[in-house]
Formats: sequence, C-alpha cells, structure tokens
Amino acid sequence: MESRPLKDALVTAMLPHAAFDGWSQGTLAAAADDLGLERALLPRLFPKGAIDAVAHLVDHANRIMEADLAEAGLDGRGVGEKVFLAVKLRLDRWAEYREAIRRATSLLALPQNLILAARLTWGTADAVWLAVGDRSHDFSWYSKRATLAAVYSATLLYWLDDESEGGADTWGFLRRRLADVRSLPQLRQKLEGLVGGRKAALMHRFRGQMPR
Repeated sequence: MESRPLKDALVTAMLPHAAFDGWSQGTLAAAADDLGLERALLPRLFPKGAIDAVAHLVDHANRIMEADLAEAGLDGRGVGEKVFLAVKLRLDRWAEYREAIRRATSLLALPQNLILAARLTWGTADAVWLAVGDRSHDFSWYSKRATLAAVYSATLLYWLDDESEGGADTWGFLRRRLADVRSLPQLRQKLEGLVGGRKAALMHRFRGQMPR
C-alpha cells in the first residue's frame, strides 16, 4: 500500500482516540490496531510520532478541502465568496471530531512546535488560495496568504468553541473577518487621501508664509 493513503487512514483512525486521550504514541498505536496494521510500521510512517501525525492530518484536510471545493463548484462566485466557502468546507468536514482538532491545536501551540504550526497554517492558506484559482506571483502572493493565515487561525479558534446550530456563529465571524480584510485597501486609500490632502494644505500654508 502506498505511504500517503496509509498515513491518511491512520490519522483519520486516530481522531476518535485523540478526542479522549490526546495526540500521542498511544493513540497512534491504537489507530494502527484498529486498522490491523503492524505497529512496527509506525516509526517509518511517522518518525516523530504524534506531531508528525498532526502535520499529516493538516495536509490531508487541505487535500479533502480542495476536492470538496471542486465538487461544490466555484462558477459565478466572487473571490471573497470562494474563500469563504473553502474555509467553511475545510472546517465543516471535521465538525464531528472537534475535540480531537482542539487537542491537535493545543499540541501545535507548545513552544517546540510553534514553527511547525506557522508552517502548517501558511500551507492551509496557500491551499485555499490555490483551490480558488489564485495564481499570483508578485508581492500579493505573500500578502494574500499572510492575511488569510491570520483570518483562518482566528476562525479556527472561534469554531472550536462554537456551540451554535450548524456553526452559524462561526460563519458569521468568518464573513466579518473577510469583510474587514476587503475593506483594508479602501481604508488605506482614504487615509492616504486624507494624509495627502493635509500635506498639500500644509505645504500651501508654508509657501504662503515664506518671505518674497
């Protein structure tokens, strides 16, 4: 069996165990037992144990999100709506395993895992932008991903504690954050206009006060 499908199956089988026991070598072994796999395979598949499994789960979730988004279809949707749908599908898929995701997030929040957590969040933001058709290669490539990484992280944390029906509060939160992001360029232009107008007025006054 190919490595990636096997790893996909293992991290998925870990979810029910991780919800109660966290992400550990024990939950990895329990998942292997559930699938009838030899535990001797685990060090080769996940050399760093549970943290490798969490990292693979994030990659697995990104790939599922891409497939779900393709199935949902993007025709007729604006960029903001495409991004909203991608993030919603990304989280909705795992609603049944919210507690396991919470524990994975806690593991990634440990000091020794912060660099990995940042890389995984960036990877998710990149996967979303690619899935909605972004092919930019200039500075906006970085700014789009950095902005979405922040929005996604905040939405994920909100979603973990959301008890509203169907996650309605989370999706409202996500829409507001995306609206905030879309308003930033307009706000910047307004500020630049105000600053520019103020600067021009000051220069005019300065010239009027200069001796002739």
